Parts: sequence; structure tokens; C-alpha cells
Amino acid sequence: MAEEFRGLEFEKPILDLESKISEIRSLNSLQSVDLDQEIKSLEEKKEQLMREIFSNLTPWQRVQLARHPKRPHTQDYIQGLFTDFIELHGDRNFADDPAIVGGCAFLDGVPVILFGQQKGRNIEDSMMRNFGMMHPEGYRKALRLMKLAEKFGKPIISFIDTPGAYPGVEAEERGQAEAIARNLREMAKLKVPFVSVVIGEGGSGGALGIGVSDRILMLENAWYSVISPEGCAAILFRDASRAQDAAKALKLTAQDLLSLKVIDEIIPEPLGGAQRDFDQVLSNLKKSLIRHLAGLQSLEASSLLEKRYQKYRVIGSWVEKSQKEVKKSAPRSRSKKIEEKSKVN
Repeated sequence: MAEEFRGLEFEKPILDLESKISEIRSLNSLQSVDLDQEIKSLEEKKEQLMREIFSNLTPWQRVQLARHPKRPHTQDYIQGLFTDFIELHGDRNFADDPAIVGGCAFLDGVPVILFGQQKGRNIEDSMMRNFGMMHPEGYRKALRLMKLAEKFGKPIISFIDTPGAYPGVEAEERGQAEAIARNLREMAKLKVPFVSVVIGEGGSGGALGIGVSDRILMLENAWYSVISPEGCAAILFRDASRAQDAAKALKLTAQDLLSLKVIDEIIPEPLGGAQRDFDQVLSNLKKSLIRHLAGLQSLEASSLLEKRYQKYRVIGSWVEKSQKEVKKSAPRSRSKKIEEKSKVN
């Protein structure tokens, strides 16, 4: 039997307090002794502790929070934000990919096409959904929905939540790279408004394959990067256990990405993450989606395409160095190091 999840490491002090409060509440209902003041004191202590912990999260802690087993997934947002959702299946080429859910729905009375990566809640569901990692047919399914939206002039909303595209042999055999590349090209040319929301993990091309949009919104404790911290650490440091260092170097938090103009808006989360007050997150996100879609729908197709093009032209920042500075900062080759060492000896 799988061990019950008892919270992230940095959440433990809060969970211990919550357990103590719950225990005192049960005693308060059974005994004649009034413990309300004690409960109030502990509640205040918990609130203060939560502010201290969650107001100073490191990039790695935000990655952990984005992976929280109780964090809401795409289907939760579909149920909470949209009405009359009709799910569509398959890519009309090979198969249906359960790692992505999509179809037609209404957002505050406005018809939209939506899709997003879906993770599981237990081991069986997670395996069926392939942990949110899409196969080529998943990207082709998303493209089918995008083309449907374009044909009928409906705005598109995508929800990003994946550690990355599935790297298995069968996915490569069926054209994983081609499927993602085709989506990138087609998304750049779509003549309808397109808004993406990073709700959890935004890993590499797996996320980008459904996220080249007019507006990219990101939940406060999500992450979005060219590679996962573990993958980056394994490549750069040859040590996956240094994921914490890699997370800091990657600039993958919502705050970093907003400053780099990779995303357009941060959606606030309650203290402790989206799973602690999902209704608040839904309210924040719904207002933002309605506002952005209204602005985009007022644009002509040609203006929409030009603004989308310009958006991706100005992403990020760089520093130009002179040839002298480059030579000075370049790492020494192994042969140069050996040569210098022999001179010293």
C-alpha cells in the first residue's frame, strides 16, 4: 500500500500546527473546558508561520510546490471556470492521448476552444495520463483543436502542466520532434486570440508545444523553463542532486519570467499554494482570462499576428561583450591548464 503523502519538507511545521489545532478542537467539543483562546492563539501562530515560510520561498521550493500532489490540474480548472464543456478525443491520425484533455466550452458566456495537459491523482490515473507527458498524437490532437478554433473564429485557451514531452522510443518513432515543431509553426500563424496559462510545471518543448500564444499567464508558484532543474543539474554539474542550485540558475519562477518578459501576468495564489484555496485561484484566473480575451478579440487578425510576432522578438535580455572581454572570461582548455601546471612545477 502506498504511503500517505504528509506534505513537503518546508510545510511540516505548518502541518504539525494544523494537526495540533485539529486535536484541540476535538477535545474542545468533548470536554466542558473552554479551549477557544488556545485555538485562536495557535491559529494566529499558524498564519504568521505561513507568511514567514511562503513569502520567502526559494526557486526550488516553488518547483516542489508546483509538483504538490494536491495541486489542481487542468480538469479542475475546466470544471471550475467553464460551462457546457464537450470533450473531443483523438488526433484523427493515430490515437487519443489521455495526457491532454481538450474540447469546446463557454467562459462567462463566450464560446472557446480549450485544452491542457492532465496529470493523475493516484498511481493508476497517473500512469494512464502518462504523468502529463504527451506523445506525438497529443500534440496533433492539440493542433486539431487549434485549427477547429481558427475555422470557426473562436479564441483558444491552453493549460500548461507537464514535466516535458514523453521521451520514449515509441514517441520518437511516431515523430515527437516533428509534432512539436509543427505546432510551434502553426501557433505562430493562428488568426484567433490565444491565451496560455502555466498552472504547474512548464517543462521544455513539452510545454512550449501548446504555449506559443498571445498572452502567457502563470500561477505564482508554477515554473516554466527550457529544462527541469534535475535535468539541468545532471548536464551542468553532472549531479542531479544539485537541482536546488540549477533551479536558482534557470530563472524559472513566475517573478523571474515576468521581468524577462517571457510571461505577461502572474496569477496570485493563496498562502501555501493553489490547493489551499482553489476558489480564490479560480476567481483570480477567471478575471484575468476574461480581461485578456476581451482585449485580444478587439484586434484585427493582421494586428493580432503582428503583435504576437513582436512579443516573441523582445523576450529575454542579453549583454554584448567585446572580443577582448570574451577572451578574458572564456574558460581555459584542459591542455592550457596542463601547460600552466607544468610550468609551475
